[in-house]
Amino acid sequence: MSVLPLIFTAGWASGINAYAVVFLLGLFGRIGWTDDVPAGLERTDVLVAAGVLFLIEAVADKIPYLDSFWDAVHTVVRPASGAVVSALIAGQDDSLPTLFAAAVGGTTALASHIVKAGTRMAINTSPEPVTNIAMSTAEDLSVGGIITLAVFFPVLAAVVAAILLAIGLWVVYSCASRIRRYLRRRRERRQARAVDALE
Repeated sequence: MSVLPLIFTAGWASGINAYAVVFLLGLFGRIGWTDDVPAGLERTDVLVAAGVLFLIEAVADKIPYLDSFWDAVHTVVRPASGAVVSALIAGQDDSLPTLFAAAVGGTTALASHIVKAGTRMAINTSPEPVTNIAMSTAEDLSVGGIITLAVFFPVLAAVVAAILLAIGLWVVYSCASRIRRYLRRRRERRQARAVDALE
């Protein structure tokens, strides 16, 4: 069970920024900071692709409404990435079953993705860019910091990730009315565009 904390943390971080997780883990493995990263993540083409996609997400994630569209597109991508990365880590270590690792990573990634997407919907009820930029930057720094922490102190990183996940779920629950308002406005905009198209 030695890599379970790393798998949980990687799953949590994948739900927020899957590309950053792949890039950072691959980079840390490549420079020799950890032996728990599978060779597939350390390949140059994987690092380049993850780095480019991270830069695209870093921009898209800071623009009101575009960030929520990006989140919707990544509803499948982030949990799938969390599951795959977790399965690869487990396969590298052989300390726990690959399917169990994939389930832990994918489920955790889905939960943190729900937090991220829900929080952005709540923020977009007052769509000014400052809040989006601040939130996106905080998320990027959190992912980078906790993945780095997980390489050296995986149990501590998993505890921090679990606390952040619990707080995030509570925040989303508390912001349910704002999220519903965002969804209602989005539905109204779509209906207005449909009417305009018919005219």
